Order: sequence, then C-alpha cells, then structure tokens
Amino acid sequence: MKLTAAPTGLPATTPVILVGVDFGAPHFDQELQELGLLAQTAGLEPVGRITCKRKAPDAALFVGSGKADEIKTLMTELGASEVLFDQALSPAQQRNLERHFECAVNDRTLLILEIFAQRARSHEGKLQVELARLQYLSTRLVRRWSHLERQKGGIGNRGGPGETQIELDRRMITQAITRIKTQLITVKKQRKTQRKQRERMGTFAISLVGYTNAGKSSLFNALVKAKTYAADQLFATLDTTTRQLYLGADHTGRGLQASLSDTVGFIRDLPHGLVDAFEATLQEAVDADLLLHVIDAASPDHLEQMAQVHKVLAEIGADEIPQLFIFNKLDAMAAEAKPEQLQGEFEMDGKTVQRLYVSALQGKGIPELREMLLGWVKSAV
Repeated sequence: MKLTAAPTGLPATTPVILVGVDFGAPHFDQELQELGLLAQTAGLEPVGRITCKRKAPDAALFVGSGKADEIKTLMTELGASEVLFDQALSPAQQRNLERHFECAVNDRTLLILEIFAQRARSHEGKLQVELARLQYLSTRLVRRWSHLERQKGGIGNRGGPGETQIELDRRMITQAITRIKTQLITVKKQRKTQRKQRERMGTFAISLVGYTNAGKSSLFNALVKAKTYAADQLFATLDTTTRQLYLGADHTGRGLQASLSDTVGFIRDLPHGLVDAFEATLQEAVDADLLLHVIDAASPDHLEQMAQVHKVLAEIGADEIPQLFIFNKLDAMAAEAKPEQLQGEFEMDGKTVQRLYVSALQGKGIPELREMLLGWVKSAV
C-alpha cells in the first residue's frame, strides 16, 4: 500500500482522505491526481492519499477490514473528517464504511455529481444535474439512513402498519424524477426546433469536445471572441454555448460562417446517469457536421484521455462524425516534446485524422485552425 501526505496551503475546507484501489485496470491513477483535482474543485481539501491493490472489491468494506483499519488510523493522524474513494461504491459498502470510519464516505460518482450541481447555470443544466442526483440517491435510500426505517401509522388506521418513511421518500423521489424528465422533454423539443432552424439556414455545425480541462472554452473564446467562463480546473463549463463563427468569403465574395458549440468536458468513469441526463446537451455533438476534439497536449495522460473521449462519443452515437484533433496548450509543452510543424496527421484506431497544435492562451495556431475550418465549410456548401 502507498501512503502519502497531500500538499498543504489550501483554504480551510473539509479535510478528506483519498483512497484508490488498483484492480489491474490500465488507467489506474497511482498518484490519485485526478481525484485530488476533483476534490479541490468541489471545495474539499485532500490531506492524505492511500492506494492499494486487490483482485476484486471486498463485498462489505471494498478495501477489506485490514486496509479499512489503516485508513481509519490515518484519518486520526491527519484530522480528516471524510473519506473519498476513486471508484464507485455500492450502497452496502458505503453504509458499512461509514459505520467503520464513523464519518461521511463518498465515491467518485457522487463527487462528480456534486461538482456538476455547483457549476450548472442554465435552467436545462440544473434540471439535468438534479435528475442524475435523484437517480443516484434513489438507489441508496434503503441502505444508508437508518431513520428511514421507522414506520408512521396512517391517520385513522388503527391496526395498519402505515407507510414507512423510506416508502414516502422513495415515492417523492420517483415523482420528482418523472416531473424533471417531463420538463427535459420540453427542453429537447426546443433544441430540436432550434437545430431545424439552423439546418434550414444551411449552417455548418461545429462542436468542441474533449477531456475536461483540455482548454475547450479557451479555444472557443479565441475563435469567436466570446467571454465564456474558462479556468484551469475540471468542469469549468457545463452548459452548452453556441456562437456564430465567421471564417471568410468564398470565390464569389459571399461570407462563410459556421455555428460553434462549446460542450461539457468528458472524464474517465463518467457516471452513466450523467451521460443519460446530459443527453440533450451532448446532442449538440451528435448533430454536428464536424467535431473539434481538443486535447491537452501537455498532459502525460493525453492518449488515455483521447481514448476516454472516443468511448463516450461512441456511447452517444457521435463516433462516426468527422473530427479534427486539436492539440492545445502548446505553450505548456516541454521544448523537446513540441512538434516541428503545427499541422500534420495523427493515426488512431486505424484511422488517419488531421491534427493541429495550438495555444488558445497565446493565440498560436488559431489562424491555421480558422483556415482549416474554412476549407471544411467551403467543401460543404
């Protein structure tokens, strides 16, 4: 088992222990860097990190009783008040761990849901997050809160057992899920109408996709001179933003433009509930004529991140849409890793894709990107 102290100097927030279990998956984050960034994004303070190896999760405590005792000891030493797991926990495992640690225990799924809840700004985004949160919560009612097991006798019913509190809560959650789904159907219809209007106008649709914190919003701002919120943090943007992108004129002097959409970033092990709940938002990518797959070229894990994005694109039916690979953050790359030429080709899964290195922050490569996009629009009209 690996046991390290996390860096200090962060604002005083909830101190947490990060736990990761290596089950032999190729993408295991040995340093728990991504989980740490997610925790900080949610306003938590990682004070310690533990990783260990197992062949399979322990049915009761996920990490086994011995490792659970070690985590509890570390919590006491570092003054942590919460434990955060990098993998999804079952309701029973979460309940047992909370009893063992005598503190709150959460997993990667709930953490991502919490960040989405904090960041959603539009009415649609808030609806989508609330739907995913309720769907997650509905699976944990029966296991987690003992006070929900108390029965309440019905008024005027002498001998009947009444309706348990957990049944009341489950019914309320079911009703809320149904109501939100109905509201989202209306939102989808509105989006469909807007897309039909763009199609009638013959607008070429481009969507920015990529791993979270790859710099999609910064690139979006650089291309359309917008002021979309962009920051060096995970899930800075949740709500889709669409702007018109003027690219130049054709041989007749007619102005050519496209609609450019900035979408939510993808991440490893994105909760399935969020993929379903954000279907309307991700529909911008499904309906695009071209995807700009933005990649953090300075990240040592960029190949794995590209694979994760491709996996989600396949899940939403957007993997066959033409792509351009935009390797962003050229300014942050080591000198020896920088390419000799900005433009070139990249082979992935047996396909050759055009690629371009850019720095959205410094504007390098942006003129070349606009020229490439102009070529795509010209070929489509």
